[in-house]
Amino acid sequence: MGSTIGEILIREKILTPEQLKSAQEFQKKHDVSLASAIISQGFMSAEEMAQGLSRQLGYPYIDLDQFEVYPDVIDLIKADAAKRYMIMPIHRIRSFLTLAMVDPTDLDIIEDIRFRTGLSIQPVIASEAGITNAIRKYYGGAIAVRPKKTVEDIALADDSKVTIVSEEDEEHEEEGAPIEDEAPIITLVNNIFIEAIKKGASDVHFEPYERSFRVRYRIDGILYETMNLPMKFRDPVTSRIKIMSNMNIAEKRLPQDGRIKMQLRLDKNARKDVDLRVSALPTIFGEKIVARILDRDMLKIDLTQLGFEPETLDVFRRAILRPWGIILVTGPTGSGKTNTLYSAISTLNAMEKNIMTAEDPVEFYMPGINQVNIRDEINLNFAAALRAFLRQDPDVMLVGEIRDLETVDIAIKAALTGHLVFSTVHTNDSASTIHRLMNMNVEPFLIADSVIQIVAQRLVRRLCKRCATPQKLSPNALLEIGFTAEEAETTVPLQARGCDACNNTGYKGRTGLFEVLEITPPIRELILARGQAKDIKRKSIEQGMFSLRRSGLIKIKNGTTSIEEVLRETVKD
Repeated sequence: MGSTIGEILIREKILTPEQLKSAQEFQKKHDVSLASAIISQGFMSAEEMAQGLSRQLGYPYIDLDQFEVYPDVIDLIKADAAKRYMIMPIHRIRSFLTLAMVDPTDLDIIEDIRFRTGLSIQPVIASEAGITNAIRKYYGGAIAVRPKKTVEDIALADDSKVTIVSEEDEEHEEEGAPIEDEAPIITLVNNIFIEAIKKGASDVHFEPYERSFRVRYRIDGILYETMNLPMKFRDPVTSRIKIMSNMNIAEKRLPQDGRIKMQLRLDKNARKDVDLRVSALPTIFGEKIVARILDRDMLKIDLTQLGFEPETLDVFRRAILRPWGIILVTGPTGSGKTNTLYSAISTLNAMEKNIMTAEDPVEFYMPGINQVNIRDEINLNFAAALRAFLRQDPDVMLVGEIRDLETVDIAIKAALTGHLVFSTVHTNDSASTIHRLMNMNVEPFLIADSVIQIVAQRLVRRLCKRCATPQKLSPNALLEIGFTAEEAETTVPLQARGCDACNNTGYKGRTGLFEVLEITPPIRELILARGQAKDIKRKSIEQGMFSLRRSGLIKIKNGTTSIEEVLRETVKD
């Protein structure tokens, strides 16, 4: 590659020596590259130059207009370097970067890009017009490709008043940088997340299938399809999300977890911080991405707003004000356990208390509370965190989940030595939690002495107040689902209808169903006798406990939710 571009074009007989001399003079006068000077003077087209260089040098010629470049490759080279050198990163495989160039004979450019990226450079040839269009398309510019052009008729979020700033760039952001100047894939991903946050979604699913790439939002616990992208968007969108989440974009065979910190600029003065917990899972058609949206504005830490019945809330409050003991919250993933635990420790949060939490991962940061992220890869698990907490003079401890005997053993010892411990267990109801602990080989007397309360919970959708309508059901039908004979005669349940205010779903927001089992002396005796879960539950109901179904029936009676929602989440006692 010792020859210059001018010498090569002369050998190719598409440029004369006189034309080369004229182009060199033009180059010096206007401070442009020799390739630009030759094209500007009309001696040949950009296409002719690129193809001539390809024939002489043996480098492939590519048409960039027909090529889709992934965001993680674009990020390897800054926009100013791409514009100055007239280059475009195309593809990366391990330590090799394929680089489209107008003039691949310029060794200084190749060396500079190799130094900037730390990668070996493999040049390919593209026309100057092709590279210019690609720079505008991927790096932004006056005629940058708009997101709606990219995805044709898919409706995206209104981004006129919203800007996203990544965690790493938060301190270095360019004030007022408009989102429309970003590359189309970046803008598309940003807008998907913005729209999800605006709609109050808890999760965003990116799902690859054989011939489509589906995006769904989980709103009020139900998944809704929001768009179906062409397959060409699968890899760029997946790569962009993995880059934002600090995942390894080269690893596509194993599950990965990451986190995104977003800052939404709502107007000139107001900003909103949102965290996203991201999971990537390999499937047969590509990686499925699920992003859990952790929006602090959606977090209710007022116990009275969670959905507790007044009688149940009094029982729960008495327990969390105890100086020692274990309080367990149980329910499936997405049932609001974290919200309940955060509400409890927020109620206890005071200057004179040392509150410590071990979470996997920390979902919301709470001032005045010492929060620890669990990291199994360095053996910082729940048991290790609990052991360390006991050397930190704690008053209240929250353990994200009790999964094994070691963790529950330390939690019991902490409770029996004067500490209040909160945690979660995955069981179907409160009474079966006791047998779950016994299955972990915990002795019944330890459970009876340390556990003071077990809370089972579910989330159901709230009926839209604007469009809910009465539902005509016979008293027998109401008796069948659990209402008393007196209630069946007087209760008029409401049903979902749908309107503009609730996106035609009939529901808006969610509330909790709670079953609070207090470990009273009669319950303690049943535990010591290894009583069955159904016997423990029956005794608790006799003592005044509201079951999950009963909590749901109360909310049907007062018009908060529908029969369908309660039947979906609970079983008859």
